[in-house]
Amino acid sequence: MTYRDVVSRQVLAWACTSIGARMPVAMAPLALVFLVRERPGGYSLGAILAAAYVLGEIGGAPVFGMRLRPERARVQLAVGLAVGTVGFLGLGVFPGAHPAVLAGFAFVAGGAPAAATGGLRTLLSELVPARSVAQALSVESILTAGVWAVSPAAVAGLALGVAPRAPLLLAAGLMAWSVGGLWLLPARWGGDGAEGEGEGGGGGDGPPLLRVLVGAWPVYVVGAASLALLGLAELVLPALLEQRGIGVGWSGPLLTGMAVGGGLGAFVYGLRGWPGLLRTRSVVLMAGTSVCVALAALISATAGIAVALVMGGTLQSGAMLTRNLSLREVLPPGALAAGYSVMYAASGVGYAATGSLAGALLKVAAPSTAILAGVCLTVALTGVGWWGEVRRAGRSGSSGRAVSAVVEGEMGDFDTGDQAVRTPNVP
Repeated sequence: MTYRDVVSRQVLAWACTSIGARMPVAMAPLALVFLVRERPGGYSLGAILAAAYVLGEIGGAPVFGMRLRPERARVQLAVGLAVGTVGFLGLGVFPGAHPAVLAGFAFVAGGAPAAATGGLRTLLSELVPARSVAQALSVESILTAGVWAVSPAAVAGLALGVAPRAPLLLAAGLMAWSVGGLWLLPARWGGDGAEGEGEGGGGGDGPPLLRVLVGAWPVYVVGAASLALLGLAELVLPALLEQRGIGVGWSGPLLTGMAVGGGLGAFVYGLRGWPGLLRTRSVVLMAGTSVCVALAALISATAGIAVALVMGGTLQSGAMLTRNLSLREVLPPGALAAGYSVMYAASGVGYAATGSLAGALLKVAAPSTAILAGVCLTVALTGVGWWGEVRRAGRSGSSGRAVSAVVEGEMGDFDTGDQAVRTPNVP
C-alpha cells in the first residue's frame, strides 16, 4: 500500500480547498479570545464567544450534514461556507459590537459551515480509487494536523503584531477562498443512484437516514472519546506546567509537537494494511493514547511530557482514522457525508465535556488529578463504544446466518460450494 494513487491535481485542489475551510475552524477559539481580551472582563467574554462558536459547530454539523444531498453537494457546501465567511467577517469588522452581537456572529461562523468537514471528506473519497481510501483519509489527517500546528502561532502573531481583528479577517478570507475552490472539485458524489441513497440512507426503499445514523452510535462514542483526550491535553496543559514548575510558555511548543505527532501517526497508518478488526485496532490505539496522556500528567520533566504528548498525538490520529474507516463499513455510501458530520459533532461534544469536567476539577484538585479523571472518562467511553460495536456485529452475524440457513433450505440439493456466499461479512 502506497500513497501513489493519492497524488493527483484534483487531490491537490481538494487540499487547498480543505485548508481554506479548516484553518478558520482551528483559528477561531483563540482568535476570539484575542479579539476581546482588552475589553473589561475580556478573557471571560472570549471564553463565552468561543463557547458560542463551538455550540454552533455541534448544532450545525448534524443538522446541515443530514440535509446534504449528493446531487446538490457543491451548492449546499458553498452556501454553508459563504454564510460562515459572513460570520467571521462580522467578527473582524465589528470587534467593538455588543457581546450578544459578537456571540451571534460566532455562532453563525461555527454552525453554517459545520457540514463542510463531512462533505469534503466524502468528496475526497471520490477522487481516489476505492483501494486507496485509507491513504486518502491519512492524507486528510496529516493536513489537519498541519493546520492545527500552524494555527496558534498564526493567531498569536497576527493578533499581537497587526491587530486583534486580523486573525478573524484572515479566517474570513480563507473560508471565502474555499468557496471558490469547490468549483475545482466534483459537483457531486456517489455517481448513479445517489439521489435515492442520499434521501433514504441506503436506497429509495431503505430505512430513514436518521435511523441509519443512530445505528452507528458506537463509532461516534469512541470518536468523541478520542478527541476528548486531545482537548484534555490542550486545556489543562498550562495549569499542569505551572504545577510542575515549568514555564507556561512551553505549552505552545508542546502542543505543536503533539500535532506533529498526529501527522506522523496518520502517515504511518496509511503506509500499509494493519491486522485485526477496525474496532480492535481502535481500542488498542485509544488505550495507548490514554496511557500517554496519563504519563504526561505524572511526569515532572519537560522532555518526558513532550515525548508522552508526541506519542499520544501519534496514536490518537490512528484512532480517529479507524473511526472514519469504521463509518465506511457500517453506513451506506449515501449516508457517509451525514455520518462524518455527526462524527464531527460528537467529537466536539467529547472535547467540550472533558474540558468542562477538567475545568470543574481544577477548582478542587491538582491539574494532574484533573487529567487523570478525564483519562478515566475517555476509557469508559471507549469501553461503551467497543461494547456497542461488538453487540452490533453479533446481531449482524445472527441475521447473516439466519438468511444463509433460509437460502440453503430453499436451494435443497443445489450446493454452490462457495463458502464466501454463505459466510456473513461481519465488520
